[in-house]
Amino acid sequence: MYIFYFFAVVVLWLGVLSLRGGFRFARYVEQESAKPLTQFTPFVSVIAPFRGLDQGLSENFSSLFNQSYPNYELIFVIDSLEDPALAVVEELGRRKLHDGPVQTRILCAGRATDSGQKVHNLRVAVEQLDARSEVLVFVDSDARPGPAWLKTLVAPLADSNVGAASGYRWFIPTNGSFAAHLRSVWNASITSALGADSTRNFCWGGSTAIRRSTFEDLKIAQRWKGTVSDDFTMTGALQQAHLPINFVPMCIVPSIETCNFREMLEFTNRQLKITRVYAPHLWRPLLIGSLLFCGVFFGGLVMLAIAALQGEFSWLLAALLMTIFILGAVKSFIRLRAITIPLQRYERELDRSILAHLFLWPLASFIYLMNATVAAFSRRIEWRGITYELKSPNQAVIIRSSTQN
Repeated sequence: MYIFYFFAVVVLWLGVLSLRGGFRFARYVEQESAKPLTQFTPFVSVIAPFRGLDQGLSENFSSLFNQSYPNYELIFVIDSLEDPALAVVEELGRRKLHDGPVQTRILCAGRATDSGQKVHNLRVAVEQLDARSEVLVFVDSDARPGPAWLKTLVAPLADSNVGAASGYRWFIPTNGSFAAHLRSVWNASITSALGADSTRNFCWGGSTAIRRSTFEDLKIAQRWKGTVSDDFTMTGALQQAHLPINFVPMCIVPSIETCNFREMLEFTNRQLKITRVYAPHLWRPLLIGSLLFCGVFFGGLVMLAIAALQGEFSWLLAALLMTIFILGAVKSFIRLRAITIPLQRYERELDRSILAHLFLWPLASFIYLMNATVAAFSRRIEWRGITYELKSPNQAVIIRSSTQN
């Protein structure tokens, strides 16, 4: 029991540190959201790779046409002209949703052979940029940016010393699906790891801006060859060059969709397998931390139940477990309240997810343990109908590919 209580105190202390991090995240979001934007509005190339019919795809891509930005081009990249999502993009282009001079192009990159399909699409797109383009912006097809997203994301690059600017995703379930809420809680913990320390931030490929000159100087397109992770590769290049990555909380974008339990596990396992290959220094502490927490919290619950059945209820153990739970719940609440600033339009939907964030976070930690353990033994992922074997950060083998429906 002494060993258990020792580890319980460690988990308790880590919970206190985590809560402090939650307060720092909330302060950062508040401070950054109050800052006036610079008037840095160079010509921008917005690159949107897509494959298959995402939930709400039309609304997601419509938001790209409706940006309050003076002059930019939209480059949509697909791997096959038979993809049914192509019709959605073509219809949006015909509707001319933007009043300004937005140039729209659709590129067919063809099937990838030596890298992830998304990375292959991006490599094709960056070879065909408008000559006026000074900034490259990358966005995912499951993201739904607000009207000020592009201007806000590009603004930090007014400082030429900034390597890149990035937002992140926030899952907003479209229904009461337990799996969708659990995925949102699971993903939320990553969000609050971002903040003022630019050396610890990372580029998220669904909402990232980088100067064209920086992109070309670091030879990121060449670095992408053989990879499946565009964002880990870009992050590594910027870190090696000692260029800071600014986290822009107002560019946190909603991903509005649902999922079942199988899809949730497929997503979370894929994220940790990619992390295991491209950033093992992040995977290892995550494995150890989730193992420590689950051992103490869930192990403690079992011990508490056994003791109660034997008529020897432990108030000390109950108090420890309750304190650990409250620390995590408070952090989750603080984080959720902070997120309502950049996602103010979705405040009602966020309010409906409060109970999930307050009570499901221990289960999300258990899912992290499962994901990290799976990643220790498997490097095979499925991503948008394509199965890859991640041999190394620079070698991804395509095992199987299917047509998107």
